[in-house]
Amino acid sequence: MADRIHDVTGGGAALLFDLDGTLVDSDAKHLAAFQQTFAPFGIAVDQETYNARIHGASNELIGKAFLSHLSPERRRATLEKKEEAYRADLGDIEPTPGAVELLDFADRLGLQRAVVTNGPRANADAALTALGLADRLSIVIVGGELERAKPDPLPYLCGLELTGAAACRSVAFEDSPTGVRSAVAAGLAVVGLTTSLDEASLIKAGATFAAADFTDPRIRALIEARLEVNDCAALRA
Repeated sequence: MADRIHDVTGGGAALLFDLDGTLVDSDAKHLAAFQQTFAPFGIAVDQETYNARIHGASNELIGKAFLSHLSPERRRATLEKKEEAYRADLGDIEPTPGAVELLDFADRLGLQRAVVTNGPRANADAALTALGLADRLSIVIVGGELERAKPDPLPYLCGLELTGAAACRSVAFEDSPTGVRSAVAAGLAVVGLTTSLDEASLIKAGATFAAADFTDPRIRALIEARLEVNDCAALRA
């Protein structure tokens, strides 16, 4: 797919969602799974460490940062145990407030939707099923399945290609600087969700604005404003 990515200057509009910390406030469950998995190696992970070194990162980068003493094979096996622990704890998750209503809004406007995540596909499938959103968000782009994950723009460029959308007419939703930078580099307007980080951190990374959840009225106003863009080249200029 990477060879076919191009600058889309026409086309439709889409909403592109990060998953963890965005569509669902799952960071506490991820933190608990990392603590459980890393404890046998004498590696302590507190909230500050999670936010600074794990939040938004791919498993490949997390493995290099925390498990460099293990072989690549053992790193992958260890991180898969972490993901299994996370998936086993999804029974009580709920969508971020306003997410379902925003999808209804997207339906009325005829907008395409996709999930763009650095997490494993098995996690995305399990979480979307538990949230009751799997049928409504059937396009899922997984950074680890591409040549480059977030913060590279490639995952979001793939999301635009698969939805047939133009970046200048679309909006992304993210909760980490890694994800915000990825979406901005792909040409998207980005709403930062303050699930784990404060507004200043998300704005610094490039978010258009930050919101506590999807009920913020500025979100729909931003989407409607993007839909009015006809000349993408002029917007970039």
